[in-house]
Amino acid sequence: MEKDTSRDLFPGALEMMILESLRRQPAHGYALVQHIQQRSNNLLQVEEGSLYPALQRLLKSKLVKAEWTVSSTTNRRVRIYQITKAGLRHLEREISAFDRMLDGIQMVLGPERIENS
Repeated sequence: MEKDTSRDLFPGALEMMILESLRRQPAHGYALVQHIQQRSNNLLQVEEGSLYPALQRLLKSKLVKAEWTVSSTTNRRVRIYQITKAGLRHLEREISAFDRMLDGIQMVLGPERIENS
């Protein structure tokens, strides 16, 4: 049985990474996959079967917007996604919640790693 890497991510992780990628610059789906893979040093492999449903959820929630254009390199129609103002606010809240969750997990897993403030 092949391991499904999308199940290894906590709920909302893929959306958070997509929004962060789009905060840097608008992109089409394949570019998002490449960006996440490169930024994670190939530790994260995002499949199209996970990416496009996540993009649809973000579109439906109005956290991203999209428009069709023609790629200058392939001369094919591509859909370019862009983060919205609501998406930026959502991303900031998600990153904050993620940081708190990560702090809590680190406290449970390794008390010796906590530095005295």
